Amino acid sequence: MALTPRLDLKQTTSLVMTPQLQQAIKLLQMSNFELAQYVEAELEQNPLLERDDEETAAPEDGTGLSNGADEEAIDGSQDPAPPQDSLDLATAESIPSDSDAPLDTSYENLWDGEGTADLEDSSLRFDAARVGSGGSADFTDSENGIEATLSSELTLRDHLLEQLSVDITDPGDRLIGIHLIAMLDEAGRLSGDLGDVAEQLGCPFDRVEDVLARMQRFDPPGIFARDLKECFAIQLRERDRLDPAMQCLLDNLHMFEKYDLAGLRRACGVDEEDFADMLAEIRSLQPKPGTLYEHEIAQPVIPDVLMRAQSDGGWRVELNSDTLPRVLVNRHYYADIVRGVRDKEAKEYLSERLNSASWLVKALHQRATTILKVAAEIVRQQDGFFEYGVAHMRPLVLRDIAEVIDMHESTVSRVTSNKFMATPRGVFELKYFFSAALSSADGGATHSAEAVRHRIKELCDAESPNAILSDDDIADRLREEGVDIARRTVAKYREAINIPSSVKRRRIKSGRR
Repeated sequence: MALTPRLDLKQTTSLVMTPQLQQAIKLLQMSNFELAQYVEAELEQNPLLERDDEETAAPEDGTGLSNGADEEAIDGSQDPAPPQDSLDLATAESIPSDSDAPLDTSYENLWDGEGTADLEDSSLRFDAARVGSGGSADFTDSENGIEATLSSELTLRDHLLEQLSVDITDPGDRLIGIHLIAMLDEAGRLSGDLGDVAEQLGCPFDRVEDVLARMQRFDPPGIFARDLKECFAIQLRERDRLDPAMQCLLDNLHMFEKYDLAGLRRACGVDEEDFADMLAEIRSLQPKPGTLYEHEIAQPVIPDVLMRAQSDGGWRVELNSDTLPRVLVNRHYYADIVRGVRDKEAKEYLSERLNSASWLVKALHQRATTILKVAAEIVRQQDGFFEYGVAHMRPLVLRDIAEVIDMHESTVSRVTSNKFMATPRGVFELKYFFSAALSSADGGATHSAEAVRHRIKELCDAESPNAILSDDDIADRLREEGVDIARRTVAKYREAINIPSSVKRRRIKSGRR
């Protein structure tokens, strides 16, 4: 057969995802914070996009397009909400304090008493007022007035540096103290090895231990401990409660963790009344003293969907307008500048920017509409949960919602990811309402796995110390109530909701008694 070039026509069918379709899918699965960041980036790079900062209607000639992300209710009677700006993502620039300055100090001849005068004038000198505030000790600073410091929280590091500057005067010991403070973890425990500090600074190991012992008397009590036992011992010593019996209890903390209270009392050699007082003393201690000064700002969950009961019965579902970025396409600006453009590349750029802006507005509208459809159907399917609680939650999978709203399961999955709904029973992620089905023992309706987990928790909470239910007992109880469930499934659900085994629960409840 001769090998010759030739042309052939072949017709095939394939699914191609356009950039616009990829963008719509990407927007659909974004959380409200991610969406705000994405829209903010588009506003910066697209001159034809602008925020809908004022409550203005679109011009009659069609020169403006709204994103259609106003609040909507399932009955369609909700009035449009005023436009909402995107999130302000700017962050304040932090100014380092004097105490954050790097140490550039030679350690030679430091531990034999030489060079002390130089260190007194170096960065090891501490001013308590400056360490606490990170600025000048007087009130003449024009940039940072007193009103700028009212909301500041004292950190653990600043608190310890203040005590270090007062209680330890030797420059070499202060240098060791700085390294020890840097080795603290979030709980206030010493996370490093003292030998590494001694080797790094070139000082005797005994001197590092001596400085550590002095710093373990700092506030809060229990700071600079190397383990839980030492943390409790420091606090008990501060209260003058570290007697031989309490020391024995600390030496056997592993028995306390296993709830072997009877064996622990015998090891301590005390009667039941004294042992109860010792346990109360241990429970009053702070296992993580560092957390008292580490103030983490709680980030509240902002719901994407709002739900409330209607006066005439039923539920009203609407979008949270505060989470929806509102943008417009400025067609007036496009019409003004396109008249004076003669360059072909510039015209193509403006046309591409116009199409991109219009598609973004359309994609935002489609995203809002899809979220509302999915949320409304979830509310309709889980009406029993909202009326009576978790025990009445129905089994629900993505396919059940997708079939009703005529969408693909993957679309429903993207909608329910990182989306939250505020309900009369609390704020829940949309995925929470999807639960596997467990068959009924009598062949009737199936049961939701979430409802079964809730029932397991109720049975464990209601049991008495003398009648602890095993996993087999719980499975038998559930079968009597019509739930066909195996013992291993009970154990899996029990562990998922952090309920201890029957042996541990018996020890816990006996100890409480």
